[in-house]
Amino acid sequence: MRRLFLTYACLFGGAFLQGMSMSIFLFPHSIPSGGAAGIALLLNHWFDLTLGFSLWLANAVFLLFALNYFGYTWTFRTILSVATTSATISVLTAQVTFPHGHIVIDLLAGSLFFGLGVGLLIRAGASSGGMVIPALMIAFHKNWSPGKVMMCINLGIFLLTSLVIDYKIVIFAIVCQLISTNIIDFIYGLNFHKMLALTPYWRKK
Repeated sequence: MRRLFLTYACLFGGAFLQGMSMSIFLFPHSIPSGGAAGIALLLNHWFDLTLGFSLWLANAVFLLFALNYFGYTWTFRTILSVATTSATISVLTAQVTFPHGHIVIDLLAGSLFFGLGVGLLIRAGASSGGMVIPALMIAFHKNWSPGKVMMCINLGIFLLTSLVIDYKIVIFAIVCQLISTNIIDFIYGLNFHKMLALTPYWRKK
C-alpha cells in the first residue's frame, strides 16, 4: 500500500510540476518545453485552441501507441498524468496572473521544474505523454538514456515551431531541453531502493 501511494504521489506531483512549469514560466514566453508542447503551441496559433485542450489533442495518437506497447497500467497512469498536466495548465493560465520576470530567469526555472516533473513521472511508471512515449520506446530497445532521445526527437518539432514563433524562442527551447533532459536522466539514474521508492519499469506492468 505504501508503494502504491508513493507511486501516485510521484505521478500527480510530477504532472503538477510539469503543468506549472509550462503555464507559469515557459508558455508566457511561447517557449515549448517539448514536442507535444510545441505541437500545442502550433495548434493554439493556427486554430486558436486553448493550450490545455491542444496538449490533450497532441497526446491522443501517442497514447494509442502506448496502449499496445507498454500495457494498460502504464497507459492509464500516463492518461492521469496528461489529464493532471492539462488541468493544471488550464486553471493556472485562466485563473491566476503571475508577474513574469526576465525570460532567462523564467527559462531556468521552467526547465528545472519541467525536468523534475517528467523525471518523477518516469520513475512512477508513467510518462508526460507526447514525444516521451516514442523516446522511451527507442531508449528501451537501444539502452540509451531517455532524456537524450527526447532531445533528439524534439529538435525536429522545434524546427517546425520556428515557422510561427521567433527563432530566438527556438534557441530558448533547445536550452530548455538541454537543462531538463539532464535533470530527467539524473532522476532516472537515482537509486531509490534505500528509500523504499520506485524503480523505472515500462513494459506490460
